[in-house]
Amino acid sequence: MNEASPPGRRGRGGVRGQGRNGRAPALAGAASRGRCRSRGRREPMSGPMPPAPARGRARATLPSPGEKRAAAAPRRAAAARIRGSEARRSEVEGASHSRPVRFIRPSATPTGREMKEAARDSLPVERRKQEGQIWGSMRRTGFILGSGLLMFVAFWNSVTWHLQRFWGASGYFWQAQWEKLFHAFEGKEWILFYLGATLIPTLCFWGFNALLLVVDTTGKPNFIARYRIQEGKNDPVDPGKLRQAVRLVLFNQLAISFPMVIALYPCLRWRGNPCRLELPTFHWFLLELTIFTLIEEVMFYYSHRLIHHPLLYKHIHKRHHEWTAPIGVVSLYAHPVEHVLSNMLPVILGPLVMNSHLSSITVWFSLALIVTTISHCGYHLPFLPSPEFHDYHHLKFNQCYGVLGVLDHLHGTDAAFKQTKAYERHVLLLNFTPLSESIPDSPKKKE
Repeated sequence: MNEASPPGRRGRGGVRGQGRNGRAPALAGAASRGRCRSRGRREPMSGPMPPAPARGRARATLPSPGEKRAAAAPRRAAAARIRGSEARRSEVEGASHSRPVRFIRPSATPTGREMKEAARDSLPVERRKQEGQIWGSMRRTGFILGSGLLMFVAFWNSVTWHLQRFWGASGYFWQAQWEKLFHAFEGKEWILFYLGATLIPTLCFWGFNALLLVVDTTGKPNFIARYRIQEGKNDPVDPGKLRQAVRLVLFNQLAISFPMVIALYPCLRWRGNPCRLELPTFHWFLLELTIFTLIEEVMFYYSHRLIHHPLLYKHIHKRHHEWTAPIGVVSLYAHPVEHVLSNMLPVILGPLVMNSHLSSITVWFSLALIVTTISHCGYHLPFLPSPEFHDYHHLKFNQCYGVLGVLDHLHGTDAAFKQTKAYERHVLLLNFTPLSESIPDSPKKKE
């Protein structure tokens, strides 16, 4: 052993620091380098070999469980905050018994779930608003119908009382008079039916319109002319247009209305006798009048919207809308097809469904003609139904299709009307001050 070598443990084939053959590492390295040069190969590196490079794409290093827990910690904290806010919100809800308000964190962008919850919260508000509007429309309709029925009852009782007083009749005045009329036409009830269903309503229509035409053509008396809705229109009315309207109205009545009433009699006769001896009770008549009004509202609204379709408006309904500021007689100024669909069928269908008595039919036809005359008259007169609703339809064409306004509210066809001063004036006038003076249009609109 060489004494100059450092001491060490003996290994296989020699002491530490020597190879198997006992030679020093330097000599072994020189010998190996010589062999490499002689064979023309690259000299290997001494010491430990480096790891071989990986072939292809390197595999992603999976996170350890500790790293997973550290990454999930923020999410768990956010979930805990949300649960805490929901718990506090439920506590507030239980204490106040009101619908909770869903808060959205201002510092973060609302998530899809939060947006859905906010939209769901807004739905009941819109639904309550719509239900309130429907209820308001129904209340107005009930007020109008109730007021009209009360006035009619008061008028009926007053007339009955005066007739009983001056004629000395019994308490069953109307029944007694009807029995006399019935026996006078016994065996010829069809004549009685045609006189009651055509002559009396026609006289009511032309008698009322004659008074309005005096104001339309002369502008007098002034205390009626001051209630004109569209100021400066039909002041006075054009004589040529008026003659044309009167001719068409007479044609519709003689050629369409009268034949349809004549055809109504056998239909009613098939179900019963419209000229039966016993009159309906007053309460039954009020029920019939309510059903007639509702049927007319539905039939007139949808038939009216139908003829406003572009394919039908140009050829049928445009004639009625030649009068953008209507007058009373224009209520029946319409194309014959429109007169059948919108003027006659909605009025006839009610008595046909209820199998009404001639007395009910006569009163209903007369009231229908007077009401449609008021809707077209162009004057908002005291103590009469407001014509603002239908007058606005003639002015704008695409609003206010119905009679009462219930279906217009449900379908949203009165939205523009509700934004106008005309809507504020659409009330029963209970004094003698014209609403055009108490609720005038804005100066911009007048200009």
